Amino acid sequence: MIPSLETIDWYSFLARPALPAPSLEALSSLIQQPILITGAGGSIGSSLAQRLASQGARTILLESSENNLYELQRDLANSGSSPRPTFYLGCVADRSLLDEIFSLHRPHLVFHAAAYKHVPIIEEHPLAAIANNIFGTQCLCDASSVHRARVILLSTDKAVAPASMMGATKRVAEQIVLNSGGNVLRLGNILASRGSVTDVFARQIAKGLPLTVTDPAARRYFLTISEAVDSLISAASEFQTPTLFAPQLPPPHFISDLARFTAHSLAPTREVSIEFTHPRDGDKELEQLWSENETPHPANASGLLQLDSPSIASSQLQIMLATLRESVRLRDLSASLDVLRVLVPDYRPSSTVIALRSTAAQQVSDE
Repeated sequence: MIPSLETIDWYSFLARPALPAPSLEALSSLIQQPILITGAGGSIGSSLAQRLASQGARTILLESSENNLYELQRDLANSGSSPRPTFYLGCVADRSLLDEIFSLHRPHLVFHAAAYKHVPIIEEHPLAAIANNIFGTQCLCDASSVHRARVILLSTDKAVAPASMMGATKRVAEQIVLNSGGNVLRLGNILASRGSVTDVFARQIAKGLPLTVTDPAARRYFLTISEAVDSLISAASEFQTPTLFAPQLPPPHFISDLARFTAHSLAPTREVSIEFTHPRDGDKELEQLWSENETPHPANASGLLQLDSPSIASSQLQIMLATLRESVRLRDLSASLDVLRVLVPDYRPSSTVIALRSTAAQQVSDE
Protein backbone atom coordinates (compact mmCIF):
# COMPACT_ATOMS: atom_id res chain seq x y z
CA MET A 1 0.00 0.00 0.00
CA ILE A 2 1.33 3.43 -0.97
CA PRO A 3 1.57 5.68 2.10
CA SER A 4 -0.42 8.91 1.99
CA LEU A 5 1.46 12.13 1.28
CA GLU A 6 -1.48 14.16 2.55
CA THR A 7 -0.54 13.50 6.19
CA ILE A 8 2.87 15.18 5.87
CA ASP A 9 3.52 18.66 7.24
CA TRP A 10 5.38 19.99 4.23
CA TYR A 11 6.07 23.35 5.82
CA SER A 12 8.43 21.72 8.29
CA PHE A 13 10.49 20.77 5.23
CA LEU A 14 10.02 24.06 3.40
CA ALA A 15 11.05 25.96 6.56
CA ARG A 16 8.95 28.96 5.60
CA PRO A 17 5.42 30.20 6.18
CA ALA A 18 2.75 29.45 3.60
CA LEU A 19 2.48 31.86 0.69
CA PRO A 20 -0.24 34.49 1.23
CA ALA A 21 -3.76 33.39 0.31
CA PRO A 22 -5.80 35.60 -2.01
CA SER A 23 -8.16 38.02 -0.35
CA LEU A 24 -11.84 37.17 -0.02
CA GLU A 25 -12.56 40.19 -2.19
CA ALA A 26 -10.31 38.87 -4.96
CA LEU A 27 -11.91 35.45 -4.83
CA SER A 28 -15.40 36.90 -4.71
CA SER A 29 -14.76 39.02 -7.79
CA LEU A 30 -13.65 35.99 -9.79
CA ILE A 31 -16.61 33.73 -9.06
CA GLN A 32 -19.35 36.08 -10.17
CA GLN A 33 -19.30 34.54 -13.65
CA PRO A 34 -18.64 30.99 -14.96
CA ILE A 35 -15.05 29.71 -14.97
CA LEU A 36 -13.54 27.12 -17.31
CA ILE A 37 -10.68 24.90 -16.10
CA THR A 38 -8.71 22.81 -18.60
CA GLY A 39 -6.76 19.85 -17.30
CA ALA A 40 -9.32 19.84 -14.51
CA GLY A 41 -8.58 16.25 -13.50
CA GLY A 42 -4.92 16.86 -12.67
CA SER A 43 -3.64 17.50 -9.17
CA ILE A 44 -3.72 21.29 -9.44
CA GLY A 45 -6.74 21.45 -11.74
CA SER A 46 -8.86 19.28 -9.46
CA SER A 47 -7.78 21.17 -6.33
CA LEU A 48 -8.61 24.46 -8.05
CA ALA A 49 -11.99 23.08 -9.14
CA GLN A 50 -12.79 22.01 -5.58
CA ARG A 51 -11.71 25.37 -4.15
CA LEU A 52 -13.84 27.36 -6.59
CA ALA A 53 -16.82 25.02 -6.25
CA SER A 54 -16.67 25.32 -2.45
CA GLN A 55 -17.01 29.09 -2.86
CA GLY A 56 -20.10 28.74 -5.01
CA ALA A 57 -18.48 29.32 -8.39
CA ARG A 58 -20.10 27.91 -11.51
CA THR A 59 -17.34 25.82 -13.05
CA ILE A 60 -16.93 24.07 -16.40
CA LEU A 61 -14.34 21.31 -16.14
CA LEU A 62 -12.54 20.01 -19.24
CA GLU A 63 -10.35 16.92 -18.98
CA SER A 64 -8.86 14.66 -21.67
CA SER A 65 -8.31 11.63 -19.41
CA GLU A 66 -11.44 9.52 -18.92
CA ASN A 67 -10.15 8.10 -15.63
CA ASN A 68 -9.19 11.52 -14.25
CA LEU A 69 -12.58 12.91 -15.19
CA TYR A 70 -14.32 10.00 -13.50
CA GLU A 71 -12.38 10.57 -10.27
CA LEU A 72 -13.05 14.31 -10.44
CA GLN A 73 -16.78 13.76 -10.87
CA ARG A 74 -16.81 11.36 -7.93
CA ASP A 75 -14.86 13.70 -5.66
CA LEU A 76 -17.01 16.72 -6.44
CA ALA A 77 -20.22 14.72 -6.08
CA ASN A 78 -19.12 13.76 -2.57
CA SER A 79 -18.34 17.37 -1.73
CA GLY A 80 -21.97 18.41 -2.19
CA SER A 81 -20.98 21.73 -3.79
CA SER A 82 -23.61 23.91 -5.42
CA PRO A 83 -24.06 24.80 -8.21
CA ARG A 84 -23.00 21.49 -9.69
CA PRO A 85 -20.04 21.67 -12.07
CA THR A 86 -20.39 20.84 -15.75
CA PHE A 87 -17.97 18.18 -17.02
CA TYR A 88 -16.53 17.70 -20.50
CA LEU A 89 -14.34 14.85 -21.73
CA GLY A 90 -12.19 16.28 -24.48
CA CYS A 91 -9.06 18.09 -25.60
CA VAL A 92 -8.17 21.79 -25.70
CA ALA A 93 -7.12 21.34 -29.33
CA ASP A 94 -10.74 20.56 -30.29
CA ARG A 95 -11.94 23.98 -31.49
CA SER A 96 -15.51 22.82 -32.12
CA LEU A 97 -15.78 21.56 -28.56
CA LEU A 98 -14.34 24.80 -27.18
CA ASP A 99 -16.79 26.90 -29.19
CA GLU A 100 -19.64 24.74 -27.88
CA ILE A 101 -18.46 25.22 -24.28
CA PHE A 102 -18.11 28.98 -24.67
CA SER A 103 -21.44 29.34 -26.45
CA LEU A 104 -23.37 27.28 -23.90
CA HIS A 105 -21.72 28.42 -20.67
CA ARG A 106 -20.05 31.76 -21.48
CA PRO A 107 -17.08 31.48 -19.08
CA HIS A 108 -15.33 34.82 -18.57
CA LEU A 109 -12.17 33.28 -17.16
CA VAL A 110 -10.13 30.23 -18.21
CA PHE A 111 -7.54 28.50 -16.03
CA HIS A 112 -5.39 26.56 -18.50
CA ALA A 113 -3.76 23.66 -16.63
CA ALA A 114 -3.84 21.06 -19.44
CA ALA A 115 -0.40 20.00 -20.68
CA TYR A 116 1.97 17.12 -21.19
CA LYS A 117 4.43 17.51 -18.31
CA HIS A 118 6.58 14.39 -17.78
CA VAL A 119 10.01 15.37 -19.02
CA PRO A 120 11.48 11.92 -19.97
CA ILE A 121 8.38 10.90 -21.94
CA ILE A 122 8.15 14.21 -23.75
CA GLU A 123 11.82 14.03 -24.75
CA GLU A 124 10.95 10.85 -26.63
CA HIS A 125 7.79 12.28 -28.20
CA PRO A 126 8.65 15.88 -29.11
CA LEU A 127 6.08 16.34 -31.89
CA ALA A 128 3.28 15.24 -29.58
CA ALA A 129 4.46 17.78 -27.00
CA ILE A 130 4.46 20.56 -29.59
CA ALA A 131 0.99 19.61 -30.79
CA ASN A 132 -0.48 19.47 -27.29
CA ASN A 133 1.35 22.13 -25.31
CA ILE A 134 1.71 24.72 -28.06
CA PHE A 135 -1.17 24.22 -30.46
CA GLY A 136 -3.61 23.21 -27.74
CA THR A 137 -2.80 26.51 -26.03
CA GLN A 138 -3.13 28.43 -29.30
CA CYS A 139 -6.51 26.84 -30.01
CA LEU A 140 -7.74 27.71 -26.52
CA CYS A 141 -6.50 31.30 -26.74
CA ASP A 142 -8.10 31.77 -30.17
CA ALA A 143 -11.45 30.50 -28.89
CA SER A 144 -11.15 32.56 -25.69
CA SER A 145 -10.41 35.70 -27.69
CA VAL A 146 -13.46 35.23 -29.91
CA HIS A 147 -15.67 34.69 -26.87
CA ARG A 148 -13.99 37.47 -24.83
CA ALA A 149 -12.65 35.29 -22.05
CA ARG A 150 -9.37 35.83 -20.22
CA VAL A 151 -6.79 33.01 -19.99
CA ILE A 152 -4.57 32.26 -16.99
CA LEU A 153 -1.83 29.79 -17.95
CA LEU A 154 -0.27 27.45 -15.41
CA SER A 155 3.38 27.36 -16.49
CA THR A 156 6.60 25.98 -15.05
CA ASP A 157 10.11 27.03 -14.07
CA LYS A 158 11.26 24.55 -16.72
CA ALA A 159 10.27 27.21 -19.28
CA VAL A 160 13.29 29.28 -18.16
CA ALA A 161 16.36 28.62 -20.35
CA PRO A 162 14.79 25.24 -21.13
CA ALA A 163 16.83 22.06 -21.41
CA SER A 164 13.76 19.94 -22.17
CA MET A 165 11.06 19.79 -24.78
CA MET A 166 8.51 20.23 -21.99
CA GLY A 167 10.14 23.50 -20.95
CA ALA A 168 10.52 24.78 -24.51
CA THR A 169 6.90 24.08 -25.43
CA LYS A 170 5.67 25.69 -22.21
CA ARG A 171 7.78 28.80 -22.97
CA VAL A 172 6.05 29.10 -26.35
CA ALA A 173 2.70 28.57 -24.61
CA GLU A 174 3.60 31.48 -22.31
CA GLN A 175 4.24 33.70 -25.30
CA ILE A 176 0.94 32.70 -26.92
CA VAL A 177 -1.07 33.50 -23.78
CA LEU A 178 0.72 36.79 -23.13
CA ASN A 179 0.30 37.75 -26.78
CA SER A 180 -3.45 37.10 -26.48
CA GLY A 181 -3.77 39.37 -23.44
CA GLY A 182 -3.80 36.70 -20.75
CA ASN A 183 -1.70 36.15 -17.63
CA VAL A 184 0.89 33.47 -16.94
CA LEU A 185 1.97 31.96 -13.62
CA ARG A 186 5.23 30.03 -13.41
CA LEU A 187 5.44 27.53 -10.58
CA GLY A 188 8.09 25.15 -9.32
CA ASN A 189 7.62 21.51 -8.34
CA ILE A 190 4.36 20.75 -6.55
CA LEU A 191 4.67 18.60 -3.44
CA ALA A 192 2.35 15.58 -3.17
CA SER A 193 0.97 16.06 -6.67
CA ARG A 194 0.30 13.07 -8.91
CA GLY A 195 3.50 11.96 -10.65
CA SER A 196 5.68 14.33 -8.63
CA VAL A 197 9.02 13.35 -7.13
CA THR A 198 7.32 12.91 -3.73
CA ASP A 199 4.80 10.56 -5.33
CA VAL A 200 7.72 8.56 -6.75
CA PHE A 201 9.38 8.49 -3.32
CA ALA A 202 6.17 7.24 -1.67
CA ARG A 203 5.89 4.39 -4.19
CA GLN A 204 9.53 3.42 -3.66
CA ILE A 205 9.06 3.44 0.13
CA ALA A 206 5.98 1.21 -0.22
CA LYS A 207 8.04 -1.32 -2.18
CA GLY A 208 11.00 -1.19 0.20
CA LEU A 209 13.26 0.28 -2.48
CA PRO A 210 15.95 2.93 -2.13
CA LEU A 211 14.91 6.45 -3.06
CA THR A 212 16.39 7.49 -6.39
CA VAL A 213 17.75 10.99 -6.90
CA THR A 214 19.41 11.96 -10.18
CA ASP A 215 22.14 14.21 -8.79
CA PRO A 216 23.31 15.18 -5.26
CA ALA A 217 23.48 18.81 -6.42
CA ALA A 218 19.98 18.90 -7.95
CA ARG A 219 17.84 21.69 -6.47
CA ARG A 220 14.25 22.74 -7.08
CA TYR A 221 11.64 25.22 -5.94
CA PHE A 222 8.82 23.49 -4.09
CA LEU A 223 5.26 24.55 -3.30
CA THR A 224 2.23 22.81 -1.85
CA ILE A 225 -0.87 22.14 -3.93
CA SER A 226 -2.79 24.64 -1.82
CA GLU A 227 -0.16 27.31 -2.54
CA ALA A 228 -0.36 26.58 -6.26
CA VAL A 229 -4.13 27.10 -6.18
CA ASP A 230 -3.79 30.28 -4.11
CA SER A 231 -1.20 31.65 -6.53
CA LEU A 232 -3.38 30.91 -9.55
CA ILE A 233 -6.32 32.74 -7.98
CA SER A 234 -4.05 35.66 -7.10
CA ALA A 235 -2.67 35.80 -10.65
CA ALA A 236 -6.23 35.78 -12.01
CA SER A 237 -7.23 38.61 -9.69
CA GLU A 238 -4.60 40.83 -11.30
CA PHE A 239 -6.59 42.54 -14.03
CA GLN A 240 -3.56 44.29 -15.53
CA THR A 241 -2.81 42.10 -18.53
CA PRO A 242 -0.78 40.66 -20.09
CA THR A 243 1.46 39.80 -17.12
CA LEU A 244 3.93 37.04 -16.30
CA PHE A 245 4.04 36.05 -12.61
CA ALA A 246 6.13 33.83 -10.36
CA PRO A 247 5.78 33.11 -6.63
CA GLN A 248 8.12 34.93 -4.27
CA LEU A 249 10.16 32.08 -2.78
CA PRO A 250 13.42 31.60 -0.84
CA PRO A 251 16.32 29.70 -2.47
CA PRO A 252 15.51 26.23 -3.82
CA HIS A 253 15.89 23.00 -1.84
CA PHE A 254 18.09 20.00 -2.58
CA ILE A 255 16.05 17.07 -3.86
CA SER A 256 18.18 14.77 -1.70
CA ASP A 257 17.02 16.66 1.40
CA LEU A 258 13.42 16.18 0.30
CA ALA A 259 14.09 12.45 -0.12
CA ARG A 260 15.40 12.18 3.44
CA PHE A 261 12.48 14.19 4.81
CA THR A 262 9.91 12.09 2.95
CA ALA A 263 11.53 8.85 4.12
CA HIS A 264 11.56 10.02 7.74
CA SER A 265 7.91 11.15 7.49
CA LEU A 266 6.53 8.01 5.84
CA ALA A 267 8.84 5.35 7.29
CA PRO A 268 10.19 6.74 10.58
CA THR A 269 11.19 3.34 11.95
CA ARG A 270 13.02 2.16 8.83
CA GLU A 271 16.40 2.94 7.34
CA VAL A 272 15.65 4.10 3.79
CA SER A 273 18.69 4.56 1.59
CA ILE A 274 19.16 7.08 -1.23
CA GLU A 275 20.59 5.96 -4.53
CA PHE A 276 22.06 8.63 -6.81
CA THR A 277 21.55 7.70 -10.45
CA HIS A 278 22.34 10.24 -13.15
CA PRO A 279 20.58 13.26 -14.66
CA ARG A 280 18.04 12.30 -17.28
CA ASP A 281 17.93 14.00 -20.65
CA GLY A 282 16.06 17.25 -20.16
CA ASP A 283 17.01 17.58 -16.49
CA LYS A 284 18.96 20.53 -15.11
CA GLU A 285 20.91 20.77 -11.89
CA LEU A 286 19.05 23.94 -10.93
CA GLU A 287 15.72 25.35 -12.15
CA GLN A 288 15.06 29.09 -12.03
CA LEU A 289 11.87 31.13 -11.91
CA TRP A 290 13.13 33.80 -14.28
CA SER A 291 15.89 34.10 -16.83
CA GLU A 292 18.81 36.51 -17.11
CA ASN A 293 16.86 38.70 -19.52
CA GLU A 294 13.78 38.90 -17.29
CA THR A 295 13.39 41.40 -14.45
CA PRO A 296 11.30 40.64 -11.33
CA HIS A 297 9.53 43.18 -9.16
CA PRO A 298 6.72 42.93 -6.61
CA ALA A 299 3.20 42.45 -7.96
CA ASN A 300 0.07 43.98 -6.50
CA ALA A 301 -0.97 40.56 -5.23
CA SER A 302 1.07 39.60 -2.19
CA GLY A 303 3.29 36.57 -2.57
CA LEU A 304 3.78 37.08 -6.31
CA LEU A 305 6.47 38.69 -8.42
CA GLN A 306 5.77 40.31 -11.76
CA LEU A 307 8.36 39.50 -14.43
CA ASP A 308 9.26 41.87 -17.24
CA SER A 309 10.00 39.50 -20.10
CA PRO A 310 11.01 39.94 -23.76
CA SER A 311 8.12 39.39 -26.16
CA ILE A 312 7.66 38.48 -29.81
CA ALA A 313 5.58 40.72 -32.06
CA SER A 314 2.15 39.26 -32.73
CA SER A 315 2.59 39.14 -36.51
CA GLN A 316 5.96 37.38 -36.22
CA LEU A 317 4.61 34.91 -33.66
CA GLN A 318 1.68 33.96 -35.87
CA ILE A 319 3.91 33.41 -38.90
CA MET A 320 6.29 31.21 -36.94
CA LEU A 321 3.46 29.21 -35.39
CA ALA A 322 2.00 28.58 -38.84
CA THR A 323 5.39 27.33 -40.05
CA LEU A 324 5.74 25.15 -36.95
CA ARG A 325 2.24 23.72 -37.41
CA GLU A 326 3.03 22.70 -40.99
CA SER A 327 6.29 21.01 -39.99
CA VAL A 328 4.48 19.05 -37.26
CA ARG A 329 1.77 18.06 -39.75
CA LEU A 330 4.50 16.70 -42.02
CA ARG A 331 6.16 14.92 -39.04
CA ASP A 332 9.31 16.89 -39.82
CA LEU A 333 11.13 17.00 -36.50
CA SER A 334 14.18 18.77 -37.91
CA ALA A 335 12.15 21.68 -39.27
CA SER A 336 10.07 21.78 -36.10
CA LEU A 337 13.19 22.11 -33.94
CA ASP A 338 14.53 24.86 -36.17
CA VAL A 339 11.40 26.94 -35.59
CA LEU A 340 11.30 26.10 -31.89
CA ARG A 341 14.91 27.29 -31.47
CA VAL A 342 13.95 30.64 -33.02
CA LEU A 343 10.89 30.97 -30.79
CA VAL A 344 12.93 30.01 -27.72
CA PRO A 345 16.53 31.10 -28.40
CA ASP A 346 17.87 29.81 -25.06
CA TYR A 347 16.44 26.30 -25.55
CA ARG A 348 19.13 23.64 -25.69
CA PRO A 349 17.80 20.31 -27.05
CA SER A 350 18.85 17.18 -25.18
CA SER A 351 20.84 14.34 -26.69
CA THR A 352 17.60 12.31 -26.92
CA VAL A 353 15.92 14.94 -29.09
CA ILE A 354 19.04 15.45 -31.19
CA ALA A 355 19.26 11.69 -31.77
CA LEU A 356 15.59 11.57 -32.80
CA ARG A 357 16.26 14.44 -35.19
CA SER A 358 19.21 12.61 -36.73
CA THR A 359 17.20 9.40 -37.07
CA ALA A 360 14.31 11.23 -38.72
CA ALA A 361 16.68 12.99 -41.11
CA GLN A 362 18.34 9.68 -42.00
CA GLN A 363 14.96 8.09 -42.74
CA VAL A 364 14.10 10.98 -45.06
CA SER A 365 17.42 10.68 -46.91
CA ASP A 366 16.97 6.90 -47.28
CA GLU A 367 13.61 7.47 -48.95
